[in-house]
Amino acid sequence: MTRIFSGVQEIDYPIIDSDAHVNEPPDLWVANAPARLKDRVPKVIRGDNGDSWSYNEGASTEPVSLYAAAGRNWLEYDQEGKTYDELRRGSWEPKARVQDMDIDGIYAAVVYPGVTLRGAKTYGDEPELQKFCVRTYNEWVLDFGRQTGGRVIPQAVIPTTGVDDALAELTWAVDSGHRGVVISRMPNGDFDPQPDDDRFWAMAQEADVPVGIHIGSFVRPNPNREWTGGTDVTKPAFLALAAEKVAGTETIPVCTEFLFSGLFEKFPRLKVLLVEAGIGWIPGVLEQCDDIFLRYRWFTGAVDRMQRMPSETFHRNFYSTFLKDKVGLDLRHHLNIDNIMWSTDYPHSVTDWPNSRINIERFFRGIPADEVKKMLHTNAKNLYRLDHIPDTVAELDVAV
Repeated sequence: MTRIFSGVQEIDYPIIDSDAHVNEPPDLWVANAPARLKDRVPKVIRGDNGDSWSYNEGASTEPVSLYAAAGRNWLEYDQEGKTYDELRRGSWEPKARVQDMDIDGIYAAVVYPGVTLRGAKTYGDEPELQKFCVRTYNEWVLDFGRQTGGRVIPQAVIPTTGVDDALAELTWAVDSGHRGVVISRMPNGDFDPQPDDDRFWAMAQEADVPVGIHIGSFVRPNPNREWTGGTDVTKPAFLALAAEKVAGTETIPVCTEFLFSGLFEKFPRLKVLLVEAGIGWIPGVLEQCDDIFLRYRWFTGAVDRMQRMPSETFHRNFYSTFLKDKVGLDLRHHLNIDNIMWSTDYPHSVTDWPNSRINIERFFRGIPADEVKKMLHTNAKNLYRLDHIPDTVAELDVAV
């Protein structure tokens, strides 16, 4: 008889958080930059309204407040007003991070960037500047993970300065021990694919490294759907855009473009990961993709580059993370149950740290226990080849 999950007390395996974040140390780039770049790299500026990151010689700024909201009451949320002195140090200190994970009942976490989450273009388009910032982050976050004894699994950022640079960083990341990478453009540096991108995809497939696409990064410019209100978050548009992001609306365009590109016919073992976009939208989108493919495949030429239905390709090649997605869980059997993974988003503003186990019980109660284990443990372990993480808590050297 199938055992039904009824509470967190039944969990006897290490929980893996498939999408969490770091916040880069305030002096990360300034402290490591050569003299010719020191004035141009990202730096924290402290003002009357708290700390903000300044990028590319002040071309853009970003308050830190909502990027490190873990542990704060929702009534305390604000777009600005916080400094690094007030944030949880688990955002950027390995020892403190492990302590916060223990408090939350999480054993391991896959981590993405913090305030530079929008991708490598955040640093600027000038190749030397961008590549320095990318490598500095990738080296720092890799060391961060090592200092946690492998409990934090960092994802390397890929630059947007061309295929040669993207391939070089991917190769370095794989050789250095990164288990995954995150892109914000095609390997050629633009939104549209080019034949030369295949060198990057071939390497990612051969290395068995998942390529992540996080919300907020791989997004074509659209002035009508961008927040232009600065720190005036009282406008309804702020709430609307925030809801759209986590509901998958930014991710659907890049997902469908990948599906119809024919990429996965050439690279059938390539793994693409959709991060923080949820899963509830996926079955409906795939149904429409299949219908459009069947109707339009002849005159569009899709019949020549696609041998499988879009939904079949998705279930084979795509992985997805979610946070609080009751609809998605209800529809999980319209997905590949082996390719969906739960997450916390610590320390960003949609995290419920330190109450993640309450959410687990709230959303997974009533689902077969073996399926819950896949979403909380097995799927992430398999995707990232985390052989150092045992299958049971009893095998751990530390208490969870």
